[in-house]
Amino acid sequence: MTTEAKQSTDAFLDRIGRRLARRLNRPSAGYNPFTPSDFETLCQVLRPGDVLLIEGRERISNAIKYLTQSTWSHAAMFVGDNMPNPAGTSEPHRLIEVNLGEGCVSAPLSKYARYNTRICRPVGLSPEERRAVTGFMAARLGLKYDLRNIFDLLRYFVPTPPVPVRWRRRMLSLGAGDPTRAICSSLIAQAFQSVRYPILPDVRVIKARQGSNFARREILHIRHHSLFTPRDFDLSPYFQVIKPHLVHGFDPHLLEWGEGPAPGISAP
Repeated sequence: MTTEAKQSTDAFLDRIGRRLARRLNRPSAGYNPFTPSDFETLCQVLRPGDVLLIEGRERISNAIKYLTQSTWSHAAMFVGDNMPNPAGTSEPHRLIEVNLGEGCVSAPLSKYARYNTRICRPVGLSPEERRAVTGFMAARLGLKYDLRNIFDLLRYFVPTPPVPVRWRRRMLSLGAGDPTRAICSSLIAQAFQSVRYPILPDVRVIKARQGSNFARREILHIRHHSLFTPRDFDLSPYFQVIKPHLVHGFDPHLLEWGEGPAPGISAP
């Protein structure tokens, strides 16, 4: 194939890829957040380096939630006030995320004010390591992903493929195209791996001889970043789940309960 023919083919595939990405990013009908976060409390609780998990409502979100068997389909990193405000905006951008069709971008926290969210916080990182993790993400703002691998995009148009549960995660890593790496959790996983912070490492146990006794010693192996999904930060034993309403203290005795059933619900 000549250079001109290859360029023409690449441009054609890129146009199709961008059209598919736009369709996958369209909101699904009927999404209604069950317990959206208290936005003001969320702003007060988040710290740089925290991972914010989001229950997305886009078409691609439905596929990711099904394939990963999880509520969470998207992840963003809170980086604090270290970024300048984009031109023409009044609210600072404190999140960095990866979106299909856009690549690595910043976003205001209010973008997810009406979504179901969860905060996953790394534990034990020094201030320098937190800056390194958030700096890793900031350095990749503007990173674009190649959308010419149509196979990597078409898989998300089948939100409930008839495959066994144990194979569904593998469908996210099939192929070699950039849309696989464009899953938001992949870049965040790379950021934590850059400071050797574990998410869900491959743990192998070996026996180490100490005198006449055998001692167990664990060796952690870093998984490839493309294999991580938003759910993994929730499942990880190394990330603390933060409940914003409980951080500053919670007294159930201060709640005021109404009498009778809630409106629209008949008593049994």
